[in-house]
Amino acid sequence: MPYQVPEPKIFTCTQSTKLSEKIAEHFGSNLGNVIFSRYSDGEFQPSFEESIRGMRVFIIGSTNPSSENLMEMLLMLDAAKRASARHITAVMPYFGWARQDRKDKPRVPIAAKLVAKMLEAAGATRIITMDLHADQIQGFFEKPVDHLFASTLFLPYLNSLNLNDLTIASPDMGGSKRAYAYSKALGCDVVICYKQRAQANVISHMELIGDVEGKNVVLVDDMVDTAGTLTKAADLMMARGAVSVRAITTHALLSGDAYEKIEKSKLSELIVTDSIPLKKESKKIRVISCAELFADVMHRVHHNTSISSKFLM
Repeated sequence: MPYQVPEPKIFTCTQSTKLSEKIAEHFGSNLGNVIFSRYSDGEFQPSFEESIRGMRVFIIGSTNPSSENLMEMLLMLDAAKRASARHITAVMPYFGWARQDRKDKPRVPIAAKLVAKMLEAAGATRIITMDLHADQIQGFFEKPVDHLFASTLFLPYLNSLNLNDLTIASPDMGGSKRAYAYSKALGCDVVICYKQRAQANVISHMELIGDVEGKNVVLVDDMVDTAGTLTKAADLMMARGAVSVRAITTHALLSGDAYEKIEKSKLSELIVTDSIPLKKESKKIRVISCAELFADVMHRVHHNTSISSKFLM
């Protein structure tokens, strides 16, 4: 009798429960049963409450700080490995610690490489993630990495706005490649902001390269943390004659007083995905779910079919 490939099981880290429920619904499945036992000192232990022997399992969880989110993912991967799962895929809508992808000064870690090695050591046989801070992080893994692009979600939304005199903007030099890719897809111009930092999350100076007068500008970035760069760029562009400024950022970290900055800024809209749950609602923030994208890719991975159509840029 031929061997029947069992249906995969989907589990979630506590950080990403809402997103995981949406992904499972689009996948046509239910979330697997996993419980977390906690000690009084904060230590926790995940436990799969159903057999996963010989199966493909998808473990969903973004690993943005605190480090507890990463630790959850590592422990669940290890538990799945020790429970004899056949394929263990870490589905990480947001790959945390990715800003430390190189040594930018002496005596500092390369945290993204360290996290990649820990994920593999814990038992991950495949990684699915979206909009890495730096593309080269894929090279830190020895296992397959499916690096998805949120442009598959954002481009249809931008087209639906029917904006005249559209211009794509990068809030810094590092994001220029991403901005050019969007501009090529939309057939519009590009401008770039040049910034200098006094220290992490503190901008000392910003200048605009390009003309935005009379333009509807869309800032493109992979993440928004304190929102200092985006709001400063939006205010600068409006001062230079832009008609409107909105921003699309994949990962909404939104730490510190980010929400207050966004509310007070010249940004007309901030469009993000639900790779990270919002801490609170804002009338200026629009969320586009990435659940269907991940569910589709997970289905294709399980059935060994191509996912190249999901790579728009």
